[in-house]
Amino acid sequence: QGQLVESGGGLVQHGGSLRLSCAASGFNLDYYAIAWFRQAPGKFREAVSCISRADGTTYDKDSVKGRFTISTDNAKSTVYLQMNSLKPEDTGVYYCAADKDTSCRYCSGYVCADAWGDEYDHWGQGTQVTVSS
Repeated sequence: QGQLVESGGGLVQHGGSLRLSCAASGFNLDYYAIAWFRQAPGKFREAVSCISRADGTTYDKDSVKGRFTISTDNAKSTVYLQMNSLKPEDTGVYYCAADKDTSCRYCSGYVCADAWGDEYDHWGQGTQVTVSS
């Protein structure tokens, strides 16, 4: 049974940076899509970024393009989300999720799903990111 553990969240000022980590155990990342989602209080969960080594695709939500970068370190079985120029609207709980043999082509708007429209199978517990104005 695979496990995902997020870390790196915290409190940062507007314009600051954070790097989130998602440590994957029990997964061979070569066969998975890994996505970062976030949920702000009172709002729906939304997909932020995705990377799939299964088919080489990536996805970034429009509002984070040019500011956030998703990357993988296969040797460490870790996926990172480098977040720069943070804004108060980036505040929320950030989750990483994984799904086998899935493409980031199925990410759009608020959703990253598999080819059948189902949610990713594996989720971490989340890490809080708070951006002060």
